[in-house]
Amino acid sequence: MIDKFRTAFKEEAEELLGQLENALLEIESSPEDPELINAAFRAVHTIKGSAGMFGFEAIAQFAHGFENLMDLIRNGKLSVDKEIVNLCLRARDHIKQMLGEDGKPGTELTIVSESLSAEIRAITELKTVEPSGKIHADKVLPPSAGNAAEKTGAGSDGVPGNRRETDDSSPAEEMTYRIRLTPSPEICRDGTKVLKLVQELSGLGDCTSAPNVSLIPRLSALDPEKAYCNWDFILTTSKSVESMREIFLFVEDKCELAVDRVYAADGNEAVKKLGEILVDRGLVSRDTVTDALQSGKKLGEVLVENKVVTEQQLGAALAEQEHFKKVQEKRAEPGMSAASIRVASEKLDFLVDLVGELVTLQARLSRTGAVLGDSELNSIAEQFDRLISQLRDNTMSIRMLPIGSTFNRFRRVVRDLSMDLGKDVELVTDGGETELDKTVIERLNDPLIHIIRNSLDHGIEDPKMRVSAGKQRKGTILLSAMHSGAHVLIKVSDDGAGIDVEAVRRKAVERGIVPSGQELSEQEIHQIIFQPGFSTAPTVTSVSGRGVGMDVVKREIDTLGGTVLVSSERGRGTTITLKIPLTLAIIEGLLVAVGSEHFVIPLASVEGCIEIDSSLVDGSGGRDIIQYRGELLPFIHLRRFLSVPGESPKIPQIVIVNALDSKVGFVVDQVIGDNQTVIKPLGRMYKDVDGISGATILGDGTVALIIDVNRLAMAVHQDSAGRSKAG
Repeated sequence: MIDKFRTAFKEEAEELLGQLENALLEIESSPEDPELINAAFRAVHTIKGSAGMFGFEAIAQFAHGFENLMDLIRNGKLSVDKEIVNLCLRARDHIKQMLGEDGKPGTELTIVSESLSAEIRAITELKTVEPSGKIHADKVLPPSAGNAAEKTGAGSDGVPGNRRETDDSSPAEEMTYRIRLTPSPEICRDGTKVLKLVQELSGLGDCTSAPNVSLIPRLSALDPEKAYCNWDFILTTSKSVESMREIFLFVEDKCELAVDRVYAADGNEAVKKLGEILVDRGLVSRDTVTDALQSGKKLGEVLVENKVVTEQQLGAALAEQEHFKKVQEKRAEPGMSAASIRVASEKLDFLVDLVGELVTLQARLSRTGAVLGDSELNSIAEQFDRLISQLRDNTMSIRMLPIGSTFNRFRRVVRDLSMDLGKDVELVTDGGETELDKTVIERLNDPLIHIIRNSLDHGIEDPKMRVSAGKQRKGTILLSAMHSGAHVLIKVSDDGAGIDVEAVRRKAVERGIVPSGQELSEQEIHQIIFQPGFSTAPTVTSVSGRGVGMDVVKREIDTLGGTVLVSSERGRGTTITLKIPLTLAIIEGLLVAVGSEHFVIPLASVEGCIEIDSSLVDGSGGRDIIQYRGELLPFIHLRRFLSVPGESPKIPQIVIVNALDSKVGFVVDQVIGDNQTVIKPLGRMYKDVDGISGATILGDGTVALIIDVNRLAMAVHQDSAGRSKAG
């Protein structure tokens, strides 16, 4: 039992050390901020108390001296400067190392403990203070206590005034919105499932819906392909308005969506009266409400009797009032807003695996019902499908984490590395609230570290060069994230020197990566930096020069099913964009058939599907170009590219996908329909198969391979470019 508690302490201590590091980095730029200082003190105090309780005596003893130092700062008896922050960060790192050795440090760590403790005591035991009552650290710290780099007065998280916005330890503020969705009557004719869009919108937070069914005609006059219903929603969420609109991105020309904020985030507003809500909605005037109230009857009854509002409009207003009452009650319950439990990630992974098995079983049940033609079984399958969809979405949302926790790790990297390189650089973050599957976040750490180190070493110039070039002395790295459909775009931008394309070209020719006379576009030259072993650095340093780093970025993002894009302007800076999927577990896919084989194309990448005569796509080698919506579109035969035996049908279909910032067509025999796809990894022998990113099990037990649209698109572009040069 004690081992379980010790494990829980180590997990909590890791979180506290992360919070401590963030607080110390912010204190460096805001040394007088009492909230930050108290946050750092509380973290050290909690670690010290818990360590002693669970038998981590060495940590408790060391943290006690650290706590005394933070107490002096908290009480205003010690002024904070870069050297003090350096000492505190080293102390924090030392506690982390001791945790790694289960609180029983070896000889080397013990020596470090004694050395750091002596430095801390040199400050905390000093008797004489300045008349101001503050000790100056530079009078007591030995030369080795920290880097004597020039103080910049700004932290690594960007502009001090924006600090609260980039602090992702607190949840995003919640707002309550009034949403009106009016689909076009023809929206269902192209297969759009309006209820699915409604479910996605409802999944963004606490949602109350009031459907308006008054326009539905009698059964004899009803057209089953028309949409007659519209909806009023009241949604309380921390998501942005853009997130709501993204759900309707592909049907924005087939529906009207109105979004208005009706309640602020603090929740201190009184619940609006029914009359106020009706006035806000523009349904009645204030004078009408006043006159109706004088009748002595209920306001809603009077307004409906006088045909001022319809029953549907009244129902929507009452639903809004009831929704906000529930939100207020929830916020008023003690501890509800912060209620959470700690769950081991292994348990979440196991839960996702079980949900994946249920998704596969549901597909089998639906297929069995269709084959048997049993209406009762089909009804059960439909209900099961709805429940599985909700369970899948709920389970996946549990694994979603804000990427800000990962962003915060790099603030320390930028701070320490810029000091080592003699540069003055700050890290600014944006979009830390953007959520990603925890598995994806874990695998992003290494690529982002390599990109940031590359920006610091190769991108941003030293202060003298920046000043001579007319730039600010301090360089900036912007790390941002934003949702883009079923993907997340993560950008690392610097305001440095940019990429010297000629230097890259010369080095590539020298290394034999490209032939001497070959013409390359700027984007193709940019992609050369991701070649293994490639580097333009003249000498090898502790930071770079060995050509290992950017190739790791490309390889890791490829395995995530993402893409890496580079844009650069000489003298202005470079931006590297990572486009990665939200999750690696369960996705919506488009199931297609080629001969007797089945393949899945990620639905988020699909632009559309067209039929075409086989004579128009029977190009040399299976690749050619057709005209699609006024532009030339390269395409590829999946049958020939993947060596599937058999003959193509007379009327094949082309699936148009968005990949590598352009459109590409995949020729298939048949488009079957959408499919909930549980991603299964390929074995070691098949992990490098070009164009395939994984596999899934269909309802009949057969295996369908998942298409890697980016790799196939790259093959199409390379082939088209090669043929155009040859021509």
